[in-house]
Amino acid sequence: MQKISLGFSTCPNDTFIFDAMVHHKIDTEGLDFNLVLADVEELNQKALNNELDVTKISYHAFSKIAHNYILLDSGSALGYKNGPLLISKRKIYTDEIKDLKIAIPGLNTTANLLLSIAFPDAKNKKEYLFSDIEEVVLSNEVDAGLIIHENRFTYEKKGLKKIVDLGEYWEQETGLPIPLGGIAVNRKLDHKLQLKINRILKRSVEYAFEDPKSAYPFIKQYAQEMDEEVMYKHIELYVNDFTRDLGVNGRKAIEVLYEKAISLGILPKMNQDLFLNE
Repeated sequence: MQKISLGFSTCPNDTFIFDAMVHHKIDTEGLDFNLVLADVEELNQKALNNELDVTKISYHAFSKIAHNYILLDSGSALGYKNGPLLISKRKIYTDEIKDLKIAIPGLNTTANLLLSIAFPDAKNKKEYLFSDIEEVVLSNEVDAGLIIHENRFTYEKKGLKKIVDLGEYWEQETGLPIPLGGIAVNRKLDHKLQLKINRILKRSVEYAFEDPKSAYPFIKQYAQEMDEEVMYKHIELYVNDFTRDLGVNGRKAIEVLYEKAISLGILPKMNQDLFLNE
């Protein structure tokens, strides 16, 4: 079997969609996968170093590696009402955001890109592991925190308050789904192999949709401290029809994200084709 290095996060949405292919529950067309499981910002760094054949990537980080990678149509996290939230201990108004010290889950995350588009004057940012952000807000180490993933379901229980929902901001501005993260394949791989990987991943996503409980042991293995209800809410929030296939609207959302960031001078212009085509 041909070995392919594959990076994705331990978040439930990733373990859910990749389970079938990494455990050969579907036809992998002669491919086997060497797994690299890591936080998305660590995966972003590995992709920036051109270390992986296939990887989960923040759309922000992808803009910096498009010369080495191309986006697959399957496996993406896009959707409505699932964007990052800016939260704090006290009520804060949006006109105060520019003066806050903000914890972010990584410079190269799409969450940070959306914050930069919505509030370009908010410059005082510090990087933290996404799962630590609630705590540094609670301890007054920072004024506000940009939360992603399952923290959407836990911050209110800790007494924290929402300042702004960047997903709502994006949807009001564009009417498009929020492009958070995708799956990229290395351009050094043969085009036929790239297409094969896309087919296998789509098959894996479809298997997960058809038999959601099949992936439970793999999901639970890496979400040990997560309540099962939160785990499945997380999957429901980030896995949808865009995960099966980006389609016209998914691709358009990604293009608009880059157009806005480029027009504000946040990102440089990209000259490569972004999406894998037949």
